[in-house]
Amino acid sequence: MTAPRGRVLVCAGSDSGGGAGIQADIKAVTALGGYAATAVTALTAQDTRGVRGVLGVPADFIRLQVGMVLDDIGADAIKTGMLADAATIGAVCDAIAAHGPGIPLVADPVMVAKGGHRLLAEAAVASLRERLLPMAAVITPNIPEAEALTGLAIPDLAAMHRAAEALLAQGVRAVLLKGGHGTGPVLTDLLATPEGTEAFESPRLVTRHTHGTGCTLASALACGLAQGMGLRDAVVRARAYVRAAMLAAPGFGAGHGPLWHGVTVDPARVAALGG
Repeated sequence: MTAPRGRVLVCAGSDSGGGAGIQADIKAVTALGGYAATAVTALTAQDTRGVRGVLGVPADFIRLQVGMVLDDIGADAIKTGMLADAATIGAVCDAIAAHGPGIPLVADPVMVAKGGHRLLAEAAVASLRERLLPMAAVITPNIPEAEALTGLAIPDLAAMHRAAEALLAQGVRAVLLKGGHGTGPVLTDLLATPEGTEAFESPRLVTRHTHGTGCTLASALACGLAQGMGLRDAVVRARAYVRAAMLAAPGFGAGHGPLWHGVTVDPARVAALGG
């Protein structure tokens, strides 16, 4: 068996249902041949129908988790997910700056759960924008998150381009703006960098099994960067992996069902999607 390559430290909340959060992150990184370590930022009680409760982790303990992982095991990439408040964002940013400066960071600006439960306090949006996002090698907002971060309405593809440019203007180094909340038969994601913007298109899947797609995509992307892939190649593989995991969904739950993270990604599928 090939040894895992690519160490990814995930700083995010848990999902008791196993479809999103830390659980999805670990599964995705492992399926793609990487090694996942974690710093748990919050505990959630949730299932496919929604979130019933959130229990925060003390900021000092978050710093301790991050520091111990980075000082011993190390990381080739870091992924952040649910950071519920300004204190949590500050703890993660402080710990990364102290123990892992220069490690590529994939920041998924998680704000609202699939069922509508808010996962980031309103007062923390400024902290997210000012502290975390400038540290990131790439951020992975969906359309509602990009609207919250830019103040722009995003009803169509042209507006997605404007929002991506606005995020770059805020000092973000790269943006993967996800089009899953859009409409129409074609799903378009935009990868925007100071060098230009590239659109990635795929047929939109009509399915209720979408729980954890954002977490999974960001972790798959971080795994690619940890394994030495360039940003574009990591995006292409991550998109192919998420699509394959959606198609293989096990059908669990009565609401937004989880993906099947145990799928393998066929290189031919990756090539067909732009690799």
